[in-house]
Amino acid sequence: MPALLLIAHGSRDPRHAATVAALVEEVRAQRPGVEVVTAYLDHCAPRIPQVVGRLADAVAVPLLLNRAFHAKHDIPAALRAAGSRLPVAEVLGPSPLLLAALERRLAEAGLDVSSPAVRARTGVVLAAAGSSDPAADAATRAVAAEWRRSRGWAAVEVAYASAAGPRVPDALAALRAAGAERTAVSPYLLAPGLLPDRIAAAAAGADVLADVLGPAPELATLLLHRHDEARHAERPAPALTA
Repeated sequence: MPALLLIAHGSRDPRHAATVAALVEEVRAQRPGVEVVTAYLDHCAPRIPQVVGRLADAVAVPLLLNRAFHAKHDIPAALRAAGSRLPVAEVLGPSPLLLAALERRLAEAGLDVSSPAVRARTGVVLAAAGSSDPAADAATRAVAAEWRRSRGWAAVEVAYASAAGPRVPDALAALRAAGAERTAVSPYLLAPGLLPDRIAAAAAGADVLADVLGPAPELATLLLHRHDEARHAERPAPALTA
């Protein structure tokens, strides 16, 4: 089976690499037969050129939620610069597994997500990093809309930590104006760092603050799904025989 080359963005915050390492261990636990190797775009080691040369057969799987600049440009460019022609899997979102991971974190923070009545009274802020790519932000808004539709939340509002608004306090105010009795902030982010800390500081008025997605089992399962999709897509069709 081709190795799974997990390509993460990287961060100066040591919590980022520790979270990626924990996620890799969860992937290995779910599928012990697959080799999992990590490479980073920036800030952390090893970088992509240090890794791809020793991988004879692998699928690159971006640890990214949306198809924005890193997925469209940075990762392909880094692989080309390293002389690699590895197939690249799709980004993680959208997926029902991400919604399940978000709800896992809300449940861990004390919200009874299994109760339809609780969900019907609760408004959620889906707090994302934000992007300069309008398509990426549109994808995040689509995730919020699907989450509300499929799970019956009172409302789901999107807020951004790094792009132009709305910010978390704006989204919380919109939820209350829409009649939500309780509010929760759910970071749509993969690992701790500057932006999650910014979201947490802005979420002081919420009733519930969830953790980042981190090494959630659903996230590991999704990484394996993306790996499988890409490796099957690369497999040539069988020859027709008489």
